[in-house]
Amino acid sequence: MQDLSPLVSDTLDEAVQNAGGDAVPDLVKPWLAVGIGLAAVLVVTIALFLIVNYVLRHRPLLRRDVAKSRLPFFLVMAFGVTLAVVKASGYADAWTKTIAFLLVLGLIGSIAALLIVLLGLLEDVLMARYRTDLENPRRVAKLRTQIGLLRRVATALILVLAVAGALLTIPEVRALGAGLLASAGLISVVAGLAVQSSLSNVFAGLQIAFTDAIRVEDTVMVEMQRGVIEEITLTYVVVLMPDGRRMILPSTYFTTTPFENWSRRSSEISGSVMLDLNWNAPIEHLRTRLKQLLDATDLWDGRNGSLTVADAVGGTLNVSVFVSARNAADLIALKSYVREKLIAELQEKYPEALPVPVAMRRPGI
Repeated sequence: MQDLSPLVSDTLDEAVQNAGGDAVPDLVKPWLAVGIGLAAVLVVTIALFLIVNYVLRHRPLLRRDVAKSRLPFFLVMAFGVTLAVVKASGYADAWTKTIAFLLVLGLIGSIAALLIVLLGLLEDVLMARYRTDLENPRRVAKLRTQIGLLRRVATALILVLAVAGALLTIPEVRALGAGLLASAGLISVVAGLAVQSSLSNVFAGLQIAFTDAIRVEDTVMVEMQRGVIEEITLTYVVVLMPDGRRMILPSTYFTTTPFENWSRRSSEISGSVMLDLNWNAPIEHLRTRLKQLLDATDLWDGRNGSLTVADAVGGTLNVSVFVSARNAADLIALKSYVREKLIAELQEKYPEALPVPVAMRRPGI
């Protein structure tokens, strides 16, 4: 900013003079220059984003994302121009130094905010290229997981650098840095022990993202429960359960504990429906009816649809109906659909094929 201060000051001084600045007291001129500079920044910001909106008029989603950077961009320009004017004013009193210090902090914070917004915009732009790739949903899920984690890492790095930059503007902190560096060995050991578990989760999160063990929207079995990966962060993974509950697991869980990934290679999934029937159950009729039911629903993906007698003990037949669907949600709905329809078919046409519950049996039967 110091190199740009004379240029900004000369430009704004000229603007003040053109605006009748000869009649303005010297004490007011810097503030008048700041006002003119802020007005110019506002005009430039509005004009720039009007042009961007026109260029992106056929891409409403991207235009909406770009609009999020309008305020951070204005703040960066406003703080930068104001700081340049204050530094070029020549005043060295305590109030001027305090204002300059606050402006530096504001500039650092607004730059960090702008960079974070631009990271989100970059993520949306990258994902927009693959969001419509319906033929390869696994690739989309993989990229979504990896890009999301990289954005979080970059955001954390920007925040750390912003805080460090703000602290380094304080002379006392810069002087303290020499003492901290002298004891860096001891501090590193203490810090390493203090954040060992946190760092383990961070590295586990990165390992999950880039080893492709799990992805967002994968169907997994964790803690003897089935769920869908909803979110993967640097330190934890959110698993959405069928009943709407969310299980929060540390990232290290998926690197140290065995778990089942039902959609590791593809989102397609198979399952079975078990029926206990009497020995006189019409197996062939049920096979025909199953084919009719599967052909009549969009939940079935056409890969697997069969009915077999898995076992015959204790006076009943254990009938297994195997079906497949495009994803776990469709499979749950398909299994319920097949189970309900087959039981209704037996109740209506072959009630004798259904076993009588023990509680309903009369003595001697």
